[in-house]
Amino acid sequence: MVTKNLVSIVIMLLLMVSSCSTTNKIDALKPEPSDNAPFAYKTTTSFVSMPMEISMKEIENQLNKSLNGLIYEDADLTDDKTEMKIWKTATIKISEKDGKIESVLPLKVWAKFKYGTDFLNLNDIREIELNGTIRLLSEAKLSNWKMNTKSTIEDFNWVESPTILIAGKKVPITYIINPTLSVFKSKLASKIDDAIQQSCDFKPYVIQVLEKMSTPFQTSENYETWFKLIPLEMYVTDAVLQKNKIAMNLGLKCSMQTMVGQQPKNTFNKDLISFKSISKVPNKTTATVAAISTFESASRIITKNFQGKEFGTESRKIVVQKVSLWAKDGKMIIELSMTGSINGAIYLTGIPNYNATTKEIYFENMDYVLNTKGILTRTANWLLEGIILKKIQANCRYSIKENLDEAKKNMIPYLTNYSPMKGVFVNGTLSDFEFEKVELTNKAMIAFITTTGNINVSIDGME
Repeated sequence: MVTKNLVSIVIMLLLMVSSCSTTNKIDALKPEPSDNAPFAYKTTTSFVSMPMEISMKEIENQLNKSLNGLIYEDADLTDDKTEMKIWKTATIKISEKDGKIESVLPLKVWAKFKYGTDFLNLNDIREIELNGTIRLLSEAKLSNWKMNTKSTIEDFNWVESPTILIAGKKVPITYIINPTLSVFKSKLASKIDDAIQQSCDFKPYVIQVLEKMSTPFQTSENYETWFKLIPLEMYVTDAVLQKNKIAMNLGLKCSMQTMVGQQPKNTFNKDLISFKSISKVPNKTTATVAAISTFESASRIITKNFQGKEFGTESRKIVVQKVSLWAKDGKMIIELSMTGSINGAIYLTGIPNYNATTKEIYFENMDYVLNTKGILTRTANWLLEGIILKKIQANCRYSIKENLDEAKKNMIPYLTNYSPMKGVFVNGTLSDFEFEKVELTNKAMIAFITTTGNINVSIDGME
């Protein structure tokens, strides 16, 4: 009888040990997301101050591309007894002089003129060719993104004094030619002004620069982050001519995003950008970057924090295999799928916040969601111990320090003589990023980060 009872006790003990050592299945109710609304968040705007300089050499290059060959023609002999054609013979040289643009235009003149008197038909028609230069002074200003000038011809300089052969002798006719040339001064000056306006329309170049800047680029491969700029409004001040450069201030109102996950689409649309003229642009860049971490991407990255780590005691341990995140009622739900002493998933709740020192997104007031079937199995009650929760909480962090540091590092090439297109150069500086706030949407966590700096744009050598 004793032996029989002893055997029964041994069997019961074995069953108890067996039940303690085998894996238990936890059966918890999954808190569902609040809803499935589209991904949306309240955007914040940034202001980028971009002083722009255009060298006189650039204006000179564009002007020479616009004016070539025959630049003036008057084929009517009857109105002023003169027909005339003028060709550009060499490169136009321009420079800044006392706040104006000085242009020197090498040219060749062919002229046919009628002299004498109509009395008894005592007149003659002669043709001459001249080589020389004209010098113009132009007042310049920027209007509607175009360089507008008002030019006046100052003087003519001939390579040799104009003459005509009469009765075998060269007779100087400068006194005849110069007054004749003065007739077309305003016409030729207007021609130069039109050429400057057509060749110095900077709006297309600004649009091209904005389109290049709006193309999303990867700031970190490890953290799967992308930077995206969305232009909203573009401001420009009046141009100032000084030190052989045309200077103006540009201001860009935009929104900035740092996306985690797949490469975002380029949504640039030039027709949605407002271009405005203003008297003054602030000289400092203030940028607010929305660091967007979708729940899917954040889950994937936080899961990496748990790789190779065990939680529990010597006799009872779990290994977190996967972390999933979603939002419910303004809080984060953290699903931990685990193996080990317990198989299944438990759910935690927490409020996302940001640690400015470590530059991490973490979860405050983290606790278990206990709307489980049977609360927790008796074997899993040890998970409620605060020490285990703290260890789990320590790994439920999403660091963006390296992301921000690397983003700033990766931004440096775009602020160090960066050339988004030939002849356009961008330089600037950025201060450290500072945390502003964290917002929770239906599909993402957004950390708003601010920074300040300076940016300038120069144009020299465009095609």
